[in-house]
Amino acid sequence: MPETPPSPSDPTERTEPVAVPPVIEVVEAGEEVGRLPLPRRDRGEVFGIASQLLGAARIRVMCEDSISRMGRITGKMKKKMWIREGDLLILRPWGFQEGKADILFRYSRTQSQYLARRNLLPTSVNIFSNLDARPEGTPSS
Repeated sequence: MPETPPSPSDPTERTEPVAVPPVIEVVEAGEEVGRLPLPRRDRGEVFGIASQLLGAARIRVMCEDSISRMGRITGKMKKKMWIREGDLLILRPWGFQEGKADILFRYSRTQSQYLARRNLLPTSVNIFSNLDARPEGTPSS
C-alpha cells in the first residue's frame, strides 16, 4: 500500500518557522546577568511611559508614536508587578480601538537606564539618559 503524504492540517509537520522574540542579553564584567525582552515589532508592540495611574488596572501611557493610550494591565501581571508613573513599558495597541492598549512588560529603573545607555530606546520615550549624569545632591527641574 503506498504511503500518503501528510496533510497540511497535520500537527506534526510545521510549515512556518517559529518566531523567536527579540531579546537583548545583559552582560556585565564579562558574564551574562540576564535577558531583557524588546518589543516585537511584527506584532505591533511599542515602548511607552506610564504617565497617570487611573485605577482599576488602567494606566494612561504616552507611547513612542506620540499617542496617549489607556493601558490595561493584563491578568498575569496584575498581582505580580506594580507599575508606577514614569515606568518604561512594552505595550500592544488594540487593533479595533485606537486609544487603548495591553501592557505586556514593565522594565525596572536599572533596566530602563541600561537600554538608554545602549541607545535602544526611541528619543520620544528616552527620559532615562539624563538620570545617570545628574549627581545625587542636585534637584531635578
